[in-house]
Amino acid sequence: MKSITIKGSKRESVGKKATKALRNAGEVPCVIYGGDIIVHFSAPEVSFNKLIYTPDVHTVIVDLDGNKTNAVLQDIQFHPVTDEILHIDFYEYHEGQEITMEIPVHSEGVPKGVKNGGVLRFNLRRMTVRGLAKNLPDYIVANVTPLKIGQKLYVTAVASEDYKIMHPDNTVICQVRTSRNVSLIGVDEDEEDEDEEGTEEGAEGEETAAEGGDNAEESKE
Repeated sequence: MKSITIKGSKRESVGKKATKALRNAGEVPCVIYGGDIIVHFSAPEVSFNKLIYTPDVHTVIVDLDGNKTNAVLQDIQFHPVTDEILHIDFYEYHEGQEITMEIPVHSEGVPKGVKNGGVLRFNLRRMTVRGLAKNLPDYIVANVTPLKIGQKLYVTAVASEDYKIMHPDNTVICQVRTSRNVSLIGVDEDEEDEDEEGTEEGAEGEETAAEGGDNAEESKE
């Protein structure tokens, strides 16, 4: 997994007055937890653009006057009106220490069911996995090509020795459903039966917006 370096300075004062002064100067107050001591620092707000305003995920190298710390983003607070970054929490980790992160899921291929008039719907756009930082991928590839109408892709389909999946085995990544605007003319009988079974299974994840607000009704990635 790729890392982003954030250069900042340690904070001498952590009071409200000092924090307000930092924000007025375009700096973001931050804290690093997980180490022997809690570290308070600040960095220019623009330093976090490639970390926050992107669909990708990264580990972070916090560089404070030459002293570097490996960390991951733990929490971030935004102003409710202006969306200004108010505060960021990081968690320190060491070489050989496993970390938990949410990794984006990228689909690969065009499902058979989509070619027959179905629609690919995502239930899970990001997966929570745990492993060594050096082994975690930038994204997880989900091959959706074999999916027929009514079939689902479970998290077990993207299992890897590089990380542990933190979701139950029956968690659905995506599924191919019948399009409301397309009839099943031309769909083979087996595929139509599978679609009926999928409908009877219930509304697990049905019509639910994917994480990040994207229904991903078509997948041609």
